[in-house]
Amino acid sequence: MPPHTESHCSFLSSFTSSTVPVMHLCVSIFVEQVTAPFLHVGGVSLMTLLSWFYTHSLSSVCVCVCVSVRQVAIFSLFLAVLFALYLVPLGMYSPCIKEKGTLGPAPTLIGHRGAPMLAPENTQMSFEKAVDAGGEGLETDVTISYDGVPFLMHDSTLRRTTNVHEVFPNRTDTPAAMFTWDELEMLSAGSWFLQRDPFSTASSLDVDEKVRVQNQTVPTLKEFLNLAAQHERLVIFDLRRPPRGHPYRDTWITRTLEVIHNESSINSNQVLWLPADQRSLVQELDPELQQTSGDHASLEQLQEEHIVRLNLHYNCVSDFRKYSSVNISTNLYVVSQPWLYSLAWCAGVHSVTTNALHILKKLQRPMFLMTADEYSLMWILTDILSAFLITAVFIFHCKWYLNCALKHVIHILEQIIQQ
Repeated sequence: MPPHTESHCSFLSSFTSSTVPVMHLCVSIFVEQVTAPFLHVGGVSLMTLLSWFYTHSLSSVCVCVCVSVRQVAIFSLFLAVLFALYLVPLGMYSPCIKEKGTLGPAPTLIGHRGAPMLAPENTQMSFEKAVDAGGEGLETDVTISYDGVPFLMHDSTLRRTTNVHEVFPNRTDTPAAMFTWDELEMLSAGSWFLQRDPFSTASSLDVDEKVRVQNQTVPTLKEFLNLAAQHERLVIFDLRRPPRGHPYRDTWITRTLEVIHNESSINSNQVLWLPADQRSLVQELDPELQQTSGDHASLEQLQEEHIVRLNLHYNCVSDFRKYSSVNISTNLYVVSQPWLYSLAWCAGVHSVTTNALHILKKLQRPMFLMTADEYSLMWILTDILSAFLITAVFIFHCKWYLNCALKHVIHILEQIIQQ
């Protein structure tokens, strides 16, 4: 995806080098939300295991052996952390702790560049696989050739997903938009998939499928839209503006609309229109398009622009209800892990863009889903069991010290008797 939709968090660090820490913070918060109940159990379990070492150093008090101030301080810190963990659930939030009957429908699935784990991304085979896997929508990336044919390509060059290095060895770094359609038709868009195996899934393909992969070519936007129209699927795409010197540099939006209106069979209401450029003009030319935004703007601004759907990165978004209150649905990308899809489901997300349609479609209920009563029971039992085990460990160490002390006394008495 291009920079304007790659992450709504990026505005925090557009002119700094702090993007990575910010993104990592967002991701960690998201992980903590979905796994909150189990993080508590894990934390308490870890402290219970560590109690073996801490109680051992302090249990010498059982035989009136003096302990150092350092030992007392360390054990006091251990107890403070332990009791804090015992009480953490009081302030813990997880959207997957819900009462029965309050869970909404599962988010619909949009194939990210088709089904890129099962076929080469942005190819007809990939989109057909996405449809077969049950995807309700298809996502792609559009570039316009030098002679005005919109085609599907995510990267700015052809180097990663075609054999341009074989066909045009001197143009591997040339922008994809600077190739004519006749030149693009000469390229293979599938052979790289078998060579690089980006998701380690190529071995699952049978012989016929591997042959079909080798024969994949760069699709046109028209072919993509017709496939979606045939199967009645929604489409969403990023539109890359051609570079300077390109004949369609200033007419890229209208050229794309021409394909939607005059060259394909898709209905406008099947298109989630994502490009932000010239949005007012697009709305005027075709009010049936579903205006979709990749910006984390205010509700007022979204309503002014007639936005009906948000397309946002998953890792910095938490409150979807405010959008639903003004009839704006939310789509998160790229959600490919079952636990992440579970959180999106619990949080009330309407749809997700995913690489793993075939995996998420099999999920019958969110992972980690439980009622508040179930979680309270788990919390209380965990804390009680931990306290019992730590007390038992302390008693065990005391008995060990007492036994050692008793043996030492007997040994001294034996020596006195012998003398």
